[in-house]
Amino acid sequence: MNKLTVKQEKFCQLYIELGNASEAYRQSYDCSNYTEKSINESASRLLKNVKVLSRLSELKATAAKRHNITVDDIIDQLLENRKYALEAETAQSSAATAASMGIAKVLGLVTDKQQLSGDQNNPVRVNIKFDD
Repeated sequence: MNKLTVKQEKFCQLYIELGNASEAYRQSYDCSNYTEKSINESASRLLKNVKVLSRLSELKATAAKRHNITVDDIIDQLLENRKYALEAETAQSSAATAASMGIAKVLGLVTDKQQLSGDQNNPVRVNIKFDD
């Protein structure tokens, strides 16, 4: 397998730390002549690079192992948060819903989607995010 460039590795490290691909890209590459749209598109392309994806998987696995976190731990925590939100004196339905969505995401039942419209030569991309 080919190694990553220094900038790609920096991007991966920052993406894991920040959780924001555009910001990780900004801090890893010279973007002085880039528009915000160009930065977002470049970061998105980098996230589709097979070598970058592989490295991100390695970094995520290392972090999970280092912190001894499992999917079961995350789900237990989210279930506890959901229960607390529903039992609070002033029930926090939005917090309970966010915890439920978190559980669904961890289990892969809900993912961020991209919807394409337009024609084959001029697709229009709409990001649909399911965040808290």
